[in-house]
Amino acid sequence: MSFKKTYLKSKPVCKVTFKLSKEEAKNAQKVRVVGDFNEWNLSASPMKKLKNGGFSSTIDLPKGAEYQFRYLLDDHEWENDWHADAYITSPVSFDDNSVVSV
Repeated sequence: MSFKKTYLKSKPVCKVTFKLSKEEAKNAQKVRVVGDFNEWNLSASPMKKLKNGGFSSTIDLPKGAEYQFRYLLDDHEWENDWHADAYITSPVSFDDNSVVSV
C-alpha cells in the first residue's frame, strides 16, 4: 500500500495515486478508496485492477489539507494504508483511518 503525490504548478491541486499490491488487496476482485474526498461514498472511486492483480486510482485533491481514507475490499472488508502520513481514530468505529496530507 502506498500513494504517490504529484503537485501541479498550474493549480492548487495534488494528484494522489493510491496503489495496492495483489497481496495487500488480499486477492479482492474490486477495491475502492473511500474517504473525506468523496464523502465516504461506498460506491465512489473504484480503483483500476492492474494486470499484476494490484489496484491503482488517481484522485485530484485540493492542496493544504488532510484527508482521512480507507480501502474497501470487495465491498465488505476495510483496510488501512500502512504508509499513510498519519492515522486518526475513526469517529464511527474503533479502527483508525489513514490520513494523506497534501
